[in-house]
Amino acid sequence: MKFKYFLIIVLSLVFLLGCVDGKTEKSVNSNNITKEDKFDYTVEQFADIKVLRYQIPGWEQLTLKEQKLVYYLTQAGLSGRDIMWDQNYRHNLTIRKALENIYTSYEGDKSTDNWKAFEVYLKRVWFSNGIHHHYSNDKIKPDFSADYFKQLLASTNITLEGEAFDVIFNDKDSKKVNQSKGIDNVALSAVNFYGPNVTNADVESFYAAKQSPNPEKPLSFGLNSQLVKENGIVKERVYKSGGLYGSAIDEIIKWLELAKGVAENKAQGEAIGLLIEYYKTGDLQIWDDYNVAWTNATEGNIDYINSFIEVYNDPLGYRGSYETIVQINDFDMSQKMKVLSDNAQYFEDNSSIMNEHKKANVVGVTYKVVNVAGEAGDASPSTPIGVNLPNANWIRAAVGSKSVSLGNIIEAYNNSASSGRLKEFVHDDEEYELEEKYGQLADKLHTALHEVIGHASGILNPGVGETKETLKNYASTLEEGRADLVALYFLYDSKLQELGLVDDWQAVGKAAYDGYIRNGLMMQLIRLNLGDDVEEAHMRNRQWVSAWVFEKGKEDNIIEKVVKNGKTYFNINNYEKLRELFGDLLRETQRIKSEGDYAAVEQLVEGYGVKVDQAIHAEVLERNKQFTSAPYSGFVNPVLMAEKNEVGEITAIEVIQPKTFADQMLDYSRNYNFLPEVN
Repeated sequence: MKFKYFLIIVLSLVFLLGCVDGKTEKSVNSNNITKEDKFDYTVEQFADIKVLRYQIPGWEQLTLKEQKLVYYLTQAGLSGRDIMWDQNYRHNLTIRKALENIYTSYEGDKSTDNWKAFEVYLKRVWFSNGIHHHYSNDKIKPDFSADYFKQLLASTNITLEGEAFDVIFNDKDSKKVNQSKGIDNVALSAVNFYGPNVTNADVESFYAAKQSPNPEKPLSFGLNSQLVKENGIVKERVYKSGGLYGSAIDEIIKWLELAKGVAENKAQGEAIGLLIEYYKTGDLQIWDDYNVAWTNATEGNIDYINSFIEVYNDPLGYRGSYETIVQINDFDMSQKMKVLSDNAQYFEDNSSIMNEHKKANVVGVTYKVVNVAGEAGDASPSTPIGVNLPNANWIRAAVGSKSVSLGNIIEAYNNSASSGRLKEFVHDDEEYELEEKYGQLADKLHTALHEVIGHASGILNPGVGETKETLKNYASTLEEGRADLVALYFLYDSKLQELGLVDDWQAVGKAAYDGYIRNGLMMQLIRLNLGDDVEEAHMRNRQWVSAWVFEKGKEDNIIEKVVKNGKTYFNINNYEKLRELFGDLLRETQRIKSEGDYAAVEQLVEGYGVKVDQAIHAEVLERNKQFTSAPYSGFVNPVLMAEKNEVGEITAIEVIQPKTFADQMLDYSRNYNFLPEVN
C-alpha cells in the first residue's frame, strides 16, 4: 500500500511523515545535467504542477559494491518505465512519441501562445505518464486547437492520425479510472488493463471461476495481466518474458541479474532471484514466494520495490501498476522509529476494533526510514512518501510486512514549501502555532502509524474473500481510510510519549487532528474543479473520515463550523471526544473489511466521500487564488553516472542532478524505450 503525498504537503503541512557484456550502457547527455554547490529543490512550475529535486543522503558512505547494487536496481526500474505509460492508456506511447518528436524538431515560432500551450501540455503528459491527469484521472485538455496541432505535425513531417489524434481533442476515454456508482466501471475506464469491450461482469465471472491451490493462501489473480475479450472469449495476456511487455521485461531481467550478482547477502540475492523467475514465467505462485522471501530479507543497507504492485489504477482492484523505488537505509531515523514496529502488538491489542478482528500475534512488521535513490513507473514523477508491502493479506498475517518512509522525499517537500496557505485556512493563532511547532513531527508519526500499524492491523473473518472481491471498487479507499483511522486513534495517545517518540503527546495530537480535519473538509478541494465529485481513492478517504466525524459530533459541537468575515473554518472544540469518534469509525471500517460488507462501504463512501459542499468548494477556490504555488508536486530523479575502466568495469558512480524536467524526460525516452507503440 502506498501513502500518497497529499495536498497537505504542498500546503506546507507536511503529511508525513558503462559496459555490460562489452556493450556501452545507456548514456545521459552531459549537457542536460549539472552539479550544484547550493542545492535548489525547485526545478520548475507549470499548470498545476511543481517539479522538485531530491538529494541522496549517505551515498558517499556506501561501498562501491553497494553503489553498484543501487545502480543496477535503478536501471532495472527505468527499463520498465514505458510499461506504466501503456498500462495507463493504449495510445499513450504513440501520442508521446509524436509530441516529443515535435518538441525536438520544430523550427517554427516558439514565442507564440500556441507553442507555449503545446509545451505545457507535453510537460503535463510527461508528469502523468500519459494523457490523463495523474491524480484526478481526467483527460488533460490542451490549450491549443486541433488545427494548430496539425500544423505542427505537418511542419515536422510527423504522423499522428486516427483515434490517437482524435482522442486528444474529443470527449472519448475522458476518465482513466472511473469509480462512479451505478456504472460499468471497467467499460467506462480508459486504463489499459482491460480490452475496450470488457465489462465489470466479464471480470467478476472470469475470476469467480479461478481457484487457488491453497484457499488459505489466495493467489493475486489478475495482478500481472491484461484482460481482453476475443471472439467473445475472455482471456488474460500475462506480463512476462515472451508475453505482454516482454521486450521491456527482458531488459529488467538483465539488470536484476547484475543486481543479484552484487547482492548484500544471501537472503537478498535469493529474493532477487525469485523476482527474476517471476518476470520470466508470470507465475503468481512464484510472486507469492518472492514476496515471502523479500519480506524476510531485512538485513542490509539497500532495498527496493519492483514489479506490478499497487491496484489503485484498476477500477475493480485486480491489476497492478508497474513501479519501482530503490532505497538506501537511513540508519539514524530508522532506529528512532523502530520503536513502533517493536510495539506493534500493543497497538493492535489497544485498538478500538472488535476483539474478534484483532490479530493475536502481529508478526514480522519492519519499519525503516529510507532515502530514495531512484524511482520509475507509477512512483515517478509523482511519488508516495510511505509504502507498506506486500499487499496480500495472508502474507501480512503469516509472515509480516515492510514499511518505509521516504525520508529524503519528505525533506525535499519540506524545503520547497511555504506557509501562506496555512495562515489562510487555520482558525486561529493557536492552531497555526501548533502546526508550526509540531506539525512536521505529527505528520511523520501519522505516516509511520498509517504504514506500520494501520495496514498491518486487523484480520478478515473466516471464509471472507479478499477485499477486491468483497468491497470491489471501494476496496482501496476503505483500506486507506482504515489505516488513516488507526494512525489518528493513536496520535492522541500518551503511549507515544511513554515510548519516547514525542515530548508533548497532547500538542502533537492536536496538531495532527487539526491538520487532518482542515485538509479533509477544505484544503484538498483546491485540487478539484468546481462541481466535480471526489474520485481519487485517497481524497475520498480523507473526506469520508472527516465528514463522518464532523456529522456524528454535531450534537456535542466536537468540531465547530465557524464563519468569520465571510470565511469558513473548522475548529476542534474537544480533542478527546474526537478521538472517540475516530475510534468508533475505525471499529466500523474494520468490521466492513472483516465481514466484506459491500452495502455498508458503499453507504459510507457515497454518503460522505464523494459529493462536495459546493458553497465551501467555491469559497476555498476563491481564497486560494492569492497563492501561486501549484497544488501538485513531483520529482526528477538524480542521474547515476557509472565511470568505467578500459575493460568496462565500473570504478565509480557519480550522482548528478538533471538540469530541467524536459531534459530528463527526453533522456528517458531515448534510453529506455523498450516497447513498441502498440502492445
